Amino acid sequence: MVKDRMQASQSRQKAYADRRRRPLEFAARDHVFLRVTRTTGVRKAIGSRKLSPKFLGPYQISRRIGLVAYEIALPPQLDNLHSVFHFSQLRKYVFNPSHVLEAEDVQIMEDLTIEVPSVALEDSRVDERRGKLVSLVKVIWDRRTGNSTWELEEDMRKSHSHLFSW
Repeated sequence: MVKDRMQASQSRQKAYADRRRRPLEFAARDHVFLRVTRTTGVRKAIGSRKLSPKFLGPYQISRRIGLVAYEIALPPQLDNLHSVFHFSQLRKYVFNPSHVLEAEDVQIMEDLTIEVPSVALEDSRVDERRGKLVSLVKVIWDRRTGNSTWELEEDMRKSHSHLFSW
């Protein structure tokens, strides 16, 4: 009795899932977006910023490998990422010649991090953290987007000493 109810419940759930599931297959030369997640290694590569893109691309599929894996032609900036991805990490891109896509020039290092060139130091202040006084500097990372953060002055002196001429 209980077993029959479990079987009926499972088959209802499977039927519902199958109705919502759509088979996703790509062919060579199709264009796809690459999902930015930790499992693809891309989020780690471009940094996990609050407003980071959810997808990168479009990239062209070079070939199909097995039933669920695809090799993608990645740009030179993403050369040190593995070029084979599971189909769940890809989204179909419908090609439209009117789309203008501007690619950012991102250089990825061996440890899958990027070097963000700092533009300038804008301000400095002293804060109290855990009962200690710490010096902070406001670093403008990208003037175009206005992306800036408050960083520890000590860390910035170590990594970007050329900014401290004052």
